[in-house]
Amino acid sequence: MGEIINGKEVALKVKEEIKSFTEGKKQEGKRMPKIASILVGDDGGSIYYMNNQEKVSTSLGVDFKKVVLDKNITEEELINTIDNLNNDNEVDGIILQLPLPKGLNEKNVIKKISPSKDIDCLTFESQGKLYMGEPEFLPCTPNSVVTLLKSLNITLEGKKVVVLGRSNIVGKPVAQLLLNENATVTICHSRTKDLKEVTSEADILVLAIGKPKFIDETYVKEGAIVIDVGTSRFEGKITGDVDFHKVIEKASYLTPVPGGVGALTTTLLVKNACEAYKKHEN
Repeated sequence: MGEIINGKEVALKVKEEIKSFTEGKKQEGKRMPKIASILVGDDGGSIYYMNNQEKVSTSLGVDFKKVVLDKNITEEELINTIDNLNNDNEVDGIILQLPLPKGLNEKNVIKKISPSKDIDCLTFESQGKLYMGEPEFLPCTPNSVVTLLKSLNITLEGKKVVVLGRSNIVGKPVAQLLLNENATVTICHSRTKDLKEVTSEADILVLAIGKPKFIDETYVKEGAIVIDVGTSRFEGKITGDVDFHKVIEKASYLTPVPGGVGALTTTLLVKNACEAYKKHEN
């Protein structure tokens, strides 16, 4: 029977660091770090994420500005809004809730975010720096995966890691962060042949495909560490890519969904805003 990796517990330690930082600034009479979060339209998932980001930010002493725009806004108007936030010296980090409504070119809009405020690591420049090993900010979900692994006090160097999923948001950047830790990384996807053979050789298995309960114990090596990044709605509940009760019997460690990777991600986003604040202050 494996152990559960508690993302909330790991997040608490990071939250204490952030709180200590913001309280220090308050005592110095300085302004607080500030995040601006842009929501275009009324996507339910985006509203949920934005509200959660606000809740975590304000609880840690970080100012949070909601910028809610009509779904029929023109691309030019949205870009003007981003330009204004780029030029606002009191805003340290900009978050753009995705997906954008149809008719808006996501790539065009994202590249208008200033890299020095791109705390979600969305722009081409931020991603390029990540792959060159010189990141401005670490992307929050991939960083959450690596932070949880490090909380286990294991050596990542030389470990066989299999990442299932090749998205630009999770799969590719998490593979890069693990490469930076000198792990041996294989990326699998929907066209991978003999998938079970590949995944069952992994010391660490990272799952980010969004298929509820897709991975059972037959995909997992005895004693492997399994990190479940997937989130899907299944039978009315938020569920990961792992069939939890089957895999926990075989893995040495497993993250739950919810309460695992996602529990830490928003906290790391707020931490990035504090890092941006430090750079803007200097």
